[in-house]
Amino acid sequence: MTTLASSRMNRLPVAERGITIADFFVPIRLGERISSRARHLVLVVAGALFIALTANYAVPVPGSPVPVTGQTFSILLVGAALGSRRGLLATALYVGLGFFLPVYAEHRSGLGVIAHWDGHLVLGATGGYLAGFVLAGAVVGRLAELGWDRRIGGAVAAMLVGNVLIYLVGLPWLAAATGMSPAMAIDKGLSPFLIGDGVKLLLAAGLFPLAWWVVGRRPGEG
Repeated sequence: MTTLASSRMNRLPVAERGITIADFFVPIRLGERISSRARHLVLVVAGALFIALTANYAVPVPGSPVPVTGQTFSILLVGAALGSRRGLLATALYVGLGFFLPVYAEHRSGLGVIAHWDGHLVLGATGGYLAGFVLAGAVVGRLAELGWDRRIGGAVAAMLVGNVLIYLVGLPWLAAATGMSPAMAIDKGLSPFLIGDGVKLLLAAGLFPLAWWVVGRRPGEG
């Protein structure tokens, strides 16, 4: 059953599986001079820094502890560009950098944004979204490895899956951290962002078929 499901999700021939658009980001001459491990490291660090840069484009939402940011857009881009492992590592590195540097939304930092111990575990209101970013980066990356980002329909579906995963983690966490009811958590942590997330999702999804077109060929084709 697992093999059958994986086969149905896969949209690429065997030779092309696992290749993502980021594999074309490193110039050929530079790629020939450095090891594959170094190339992967460069891409992971670049992805984490890109997320950090977009995180601080934040607009507070009245009555909500969750601001509008560029993070969702960058998480989807980084995950799909890098693939599952590098996408997971890049998003995890971004979250880890925030323990020490003000790279979270609204220039916040510290483990307390996620959770801290004060005689009992105290969850940060937006910590679930950060955890959801890591999950989304990995899953969207895997879908990109399977070729979902090569056509607009698949790219939109992959980005939608990533967006849903962020909220599946973020909303219950928000409710647990603040004592909100599920309905209120949706009202404060989801509803204000639907239009913006839809725009970001479509922008992210549109970039990948365009990027593959610019590359000029699919991997493995002459």
